[in-house]
Amino acid sequence: DDFGTGYSSLSYIKTFPLHCLKLDRSFLQNAAELAQDAAIVTAIINMGHALGMKVVAEGVETDKQLEFLRQHSCDMAQGYLFGRPMEEREFIDWLRAYRQRTTTPLPHAIASNGE
Repeated sequence: DDFGTGYSSLSYIKTFPLHCLKLDRSFLQNAAELAQDAAIVTAIINMGHALGMKVVAEGVETDKQLEFLRQHSCDMAQGYLFGRPMEEREFIDWLRAYRQRTTTPLPHAIASNGE
């Protein structure tokens, strides 16, 4: 969780049976504008894929951030762009209403392969 922050270490990636790498929002905030941030995000996505993991970006708040992630083959995204946190009952009601009004898949998967 939040790879690259705090006490995370590259050695943990090969030690634990991980299948998903979560990209911390602090790296994504300016990735569409700043080359250094873009390089870090791209490196984490590429590393996760090279290790056979899916990569999920947290804290996606703008269409520009989402487009950047799409262009760099990030697998999934979460954040306020898709919706605010809600209680379980509220989410179930929201999901039912969503399914009744559309056949479009939920917008969490952003990979170009349609997963």
